[in-house]
Amino acid sequence: MTTLREAGIPVIIDCDPGHDDVFALWLAAGHPAIDLRAVTTVGGNVPLMHTSRNARVALSVAGVADVPVAAGAAGPLSRALQTAEWIHGENGLGGPDLPEPTFPLDSRPATALMVDVIAAAAERVTIIATGPLTNIAILVRDHPDAAERIEEVVWMGGSTERGNVTPYAEFNAWVDPEALALVLSSGIRLTMVGLNVTHTALVTGAVRKRLAAVGTRTAAFGEELLEFFCHTNDQVFGLPDGPLHDPVAVMAVAEPEAVRRVHTRLDVELAGSETVGATSVDLDGVLRRQPNAWVARSLDVDRFWASMGKAIARLR
Repeated sequence: MTTLREAGIPVIIDCDPGHDDVFALWLAAGHPAIDLRAVTTVGGNVPLMHTSRNARVALSVAGVADVPVAAGAAGPLSRALQTAEWIHGENGLGGPDLPEPTFPLDSRPATALMVDVIAAAAERVTIIATGPLTNIAILVRDHPDAAERIEEVVWMGGSTERGNVTPYAEFNAWVDPEALALVLSSGIRLTMVGLNVTHTALVTGAVRKRLAAVGTRTAAFGEELLEFFCHTNDQVFGLPDGPLHDPVAVMAVAEPEAVRRVHTRLDVELAGSETVGATSVDLDGVLRRQPNAWVARSLDVDRFWASMGKAIARLR
């Protein structure tokens, strides 16, 4: 494939594919505003062996073979890994028969790849995280010099409202809340793109037809993914038009004006029989605490799907 990345924003994607992570990778690889320099994987939606393979499958299907993919943390900083096969299937990409990746995993651990990419960049690097923040927390903890050269972490996770794995907690925050707390305390600019926004990126029948009409191999593979993803979202949540969460975080970087956000206070619950992993977003400033994060509040949905279609059309 002809290299699409020429003068875009330098980006590392840290992910746990997962159907919606695949579309996040495709939006990043196909959007001219983004220079995708590396992909790292973490245990999350499914165990690390699957997320690391799935990231390479997603890029291979799209004809992207020049972006290194490295495996990171197999589980959270201090908890046992909880996974989401009930949405994504046993291998994380239920639906299509998965082809073999066309390239191997990078030999470096995820944090080592991040450090090298950040050191080699002429400008500060943005990290888009679409899973638990474990790898980012390890980078911040163990490589503070590299962390200082991160432009921003844009994370799909949390919610200003209800959760999706417990009544109060969103999955990525719930899996490793200690990692979120560590990243929040680091001082690195963080944007949270939560369920309150991603639930507006619904995969309607019209959206599926629009993406399938692109007519590429990537689009056909994506349609198989969406068939499974919408079915499980309907079974579990009663949402036949499943929300495609993770690409919204990519959109917040590629076209920031399409994702409205506010500067506010964000904290995460680390304990509580009913609230662990819940994100406390003080939109009204009632706690009088210093704002420490940017929180997404709305998405230009039509623009989002238009950009997604254009990105997929640029791939194989």
